[in-house]
Amino acid sequence: MAVRKLKFGIFVIFIAALGYGIAVLFSRSPYKAAVMTIHELLTENKELKQAITNLTQEEQIGYAKIISQEEKEGLLYTTIKFVETARGNNLNKIIEKEYTIEGDTFFFDVMIVKFGNKMVTDGKAKALYLWRRIFGEKMAPERGYVIEEPGTEPIRYKDLLKALPVEHCELFWSNIWDLANDPNRLKEYDIQAIYGEALYYKLIKGRVYIFKITPAGQVYPEAIPDI
Repeated sequence: MAVRKLKFGIFVIFIAALGYGIAVLFSRSPYKAAVMTIHELLTENKELKQAITNLTQEEQIGYAKIISQEEKEGLLYTTIKFVETARGNNLNKIIEKEYTIEGDTFFFDVMIVKFGNKMVTDGKAKALYLWRRIFGEKMAPERGYVIEEPGTEPIRYKDLLKALPVEHCELFWSNIWDLANDPNRLKEYDIQAIYGEALYYKLIKGRVYIFKITPAGQVYPEAIPDI
């Protein structure tokens, strides 16, 4: 009888130890990160807030210029080169594409996220942006040329969240742009605004249009001669 009780006790201890081990394994596994909600990520994750705080003040973020113009059947067509430059290095081109539209007026569609003091621990204005698409004045916006898709990590920010697990990065980028349609959640997360802005300009051959962004998230172009 004593031997049977001893064996039963050892069995109970083994099961308890096994259960504890499994619990520890799951607590350290990617599964836990995968089930985190966007609410938890934006309100509780210190690494995310630090990453946003570390955003440096940017000025030049890209440029566009006409590379050719021609008439076809009485209609003018303009081809431009659009370039997005890397953070902290205006000479590093991370996107370089050519687009052709009818006419000479281009719309540059950009999405912007502005963060408040709760998300930015140093109290300085910080913003993220995403180039969405380019289209002409005679095109419907939804038929424009896609630059980058909301829901994916923008090339410019590929190292921004390097301190976070991959699952958290994917969660952030797949949800952050969708918050624009929920003002109550924006206030809860101390995100001042998420909005789209379409800059439109009649481009002139021989000029370069440099796109700049203010710390508050305002994007604007500056035209200079193409030397």
